[in-house]
Amino acid sequence: MTNLSRRTLLKAGLAALAVPSLAACNNGAAARGEGEVIYWLWDSAQLPMYTECAKVFQQQNPQYSVRIEQYGWGDYWSKLVTGFISDTAPDVFTSHSAKYPLFADKGQVLAIDDFVAQDNVDLGIYQKGLAERWIGADGKRYGLPKDFDSEVYFYNSAFTEAAGISVEQLNSMTWNPQDGGTFEQIVRRLTVDAKGRRGDQPGFDKTKIKVYGLGYGDAGGSDGQTSWSWYAASNGWKYSEGEPWGTKFFYGDPKFTDTIGWWRGLITKGYMPTYAQAKSGVDVTTSFGAGKYAITPNGSWMLGTYKTLKQVPTKLARLPVGPIGKRVSMMNGLADTIWAGTTRREASWAWVKFLGSQAAQDIVAKAGVVFPAVSASLPAAKAKFAADGWDVTPFLETVEAGDVFAYPANPNAADVTAVMTPAMDAVMSFEAEPSSLADANDDVNQILAASA
Repeated sequence: MTNLSRRTLLKAGLAALAVPSLAACNNGAAARGEGEVIYWLWDSAQLPMYTECAKVFQQQNPQYSVRIEQYGWGDYWSKLVTGFISDTAPDVFTSHSAKYPLFADKGQVLAIDDFVAQDNVDLGIYQKGLAERWIGADGKRYGLPKDFDSEVYFYNSAFTEAAGISVEQLNSMTWNPQDGGTFEQIVRRLTVDAKGRRGDQPGFDKTKIKVYGLGYGDAGGSDGQTSWSWYAASNGWKYSEGEPWGTKFFYGDPKFTDTIGWWRGLITKGYMPTYAQAKSGVDVTTSFGAGKYAITPNGSWMLGTYKTLKQVPTKLARLPVGPIGKRVSMMNGLADTIWAGTTRREASWAWVKFLGSQAAQDIVAKAGVVFPAVSASLPAAKAKFAADGWDVTPFLETVEAGDVFAYPANPNAADVTAVMTPAMDAVMSFEAEPSSLADANDDVNQILAASA
């Protein structure tokens, strides 16, 4: 079975790791001060606010200092794995819920339960579910939440107004895998061919499209976070047993394959670009900014990017209500994690504890880049987003109602992704049928069984 032999760099690099020996770890210790903490993050947009956090932290804790290093998403994880292997990883780093299970499994991140108990850290200050997200499959805690995200539709209001679609219609859409509900009707109406005919008008030519009603960035891989996750979840599907710690996955479930079949069908109808077009090298926000898409789904972390599209009047709309009778969204979040090999555990914990506090997250909130994990800091973020022209209510409604589901987590996530990404790519490229996802699901579950 070829899928079982696929490994990403992340998995391959960590497979050779043992639990780091403190005697062998230096992370440049001899070349820096005793209280200096090296901290990594990947988002350049967040660098200014965390630089400000470091200033405040150092004022309050003069015995410590923080050196921040920022790397792009792709380089970030490969550098981190290299650091684990060479004992040069940062003391503290921003972690993702899809990544830390493997790090914990390989003994590369430090459980902080004793620190949390020692300092009586109040875990109730965070948005519901966030603190629990950083408890590993072994029952130990590996980070304190720093932010959270959810998904909505970003839409070009000039296009919706020209199509006669009201804000009320956009925010009360329904969806089902049989006919797509009012959501598909709206997407159809927003699709315009080269001669200006809409998808619901006579003579519409689906082979020559000027504006697609719906854009997308990729086939979704194993999580579908910004592509299909909310459709499938609102159809009653779940990723796995034991969510979020998947012990058996359900990519072969008809609730999932029917959802993907409907979604792919929008390409056939001409309402959504082909997979080759979507993956042409131009990202979804750039295509939206060029007027090629009327609606694009995306996460709250992309608000800053859409804000740069000055030529497009962009607004936010709720996700559609699905067959289960409500709208749901994936809710994910990041945390700050301590490398198990650091020789500066006390300093690293002091920094992590500060970043997880309201004092730090108020700084984060006022920057208006992400939603802070601390509930009391959220009003400041909402005010900043409103000042920047965003009504972020659609992002927050599902979170506040508890109508959210977690990003799928598993120590074998890299292997699951290595199976599901090409499987989903093949389906969206019409090289395979949605029913083929049952075979991919068998591969995934064999990986889990082999690692149990």
